[in-house]
Amino acid sequence: MSSTSYRTLGILTIAQAFAQCAPPVVVLLGGIVGTRLAPDPSLATMPIAFMIVGTALSTVPAALLMQRLGRKTGFMLSACSATLAGVLAAFAISIAEFWLFCLATMMIGSNNAFVQQYRFAVAESVPDTRVGQSLSILMLAGVAAAWMGPEVAERLHDVGPWGEFSGSFLGISALMVIALIMLGLYENSDLPVPQATEAHRSMFEIASQPLFLLAAGSGVAAYAIMSLIMTATPVSMHTVDHFNLEDTTWVIQSHVMAMYLPSLFSGFLIQRFGGHQIVVLGLALMFACLLVGYIDRHLIHYWGSLVLLGVGWNFLFLGGTTLLTRTYRPEERFRVQAMNDFMVFSLQACAALGSGYILLGFGWNWLLGLSVPLLLILIVLFIAAWRTGDLIPAPAKAAQG
Repeated sequence: MSSTSYRTLGILTIAQAFAQCAPPVVVLLGGIVGTRLAPDPSLATMPIAFMIVGTALSTVPAALLMQRLGRKTGFMLSACSATLAGVLAAFAISIAEFWLFCLATMMIGSNNAFVQQYRFAVAESVPDTRVGQSLSILMLAGVAAAWMGPEVAERLHDVGPWGEFSGSFLGISALMVIALIMLGLYENSDLPVPQATEAHRSMFEIASQPLFLLAAGSGVAAYAIMSLIMTATPVSMHTVDHFNLEDTTWVIQSHVMAMYLPSLFSGFLIQRFGGHQIVVLGLALMFACLLVGYIDRHLIHYWGSLVLLGVGWNFLFLGGTTLLTRTYRPEERFRVQAMNDFMVFSLQACAALGSGYILLGFGWNWLLGLSVPLLLILIVLFIAAWRTGDLIPAPAKAAQG
């Protein structure tokens, strides 16, 4: 790796550590604030759902904006927007305006669509053989975010000028300013685009590849299941089962750290065994998460289920992202990245939108059961990709030949 590659990876890792603090805060407090402000109890998790809808709606615009203006401009504009969103959320709490609060969380979600592009910026700056390892280092930023975000939210929840929890969201704004400063040091990586020697491929042709379906399906399953369960957990723990805020914070912090801490070694596992093997491991962990959550709703079951959910998400998402980079040519990257993220975050938004309704209307076990079909579909996609031989990288195929 060149010094430029190391610099890009270092800057974006630090920036992501601060930029990713906002979503865990919304997950922790969105449902709790929602129960106080919502006109109807069934809308309690709507702020979290709006955050994810904001991500889904912004995936395509984010990719197109950065294609035209460069990644640095896109990253910095979105960080400015997220800084304002924290202030808007605090103000909405002060005037008890539920839908304004939802708008603020949607803006936070929109920033997340840009933050998701950090991984592609890193992938484009390193050799193909180092993509998995570099992505795992980048994802370690989430470990810091898992601690900083909820910690700032809890410590400032009763010190804001506009009522309880307003300080938590003002804290988000302060963290986003630090991310903005780091992004000022980032430089766009000009990925060389060779002259096309093959026929232009339509999006349908690209999306029809079994390997693309597996890569995108891994991301969809990772985010949809994570969103369905994680969105409901604070409400289920704090509102339904009456655990205190400290216990709820601990479970969410543990979950978010479990999402990113495996990146200490998952990149090396991908380099050693391949992205498809990591997807299989992620599938097994997701099934284990559902089983532990189904057994009971004591603190240890919430904690164990959410930790398994986090590690399973890491393996599915990182393995899927690594596989995705093998499905497109350099000149196709923005279109394919946008299509993949739109699919992933649209279905995540659907899961988040239905999470509160399912939890309060049918219960925790129904919520877990609805995750099973997604995992079964992913198994089918894996088998289809395996039968075509797409899971074996081209160099390995040549060596076998």
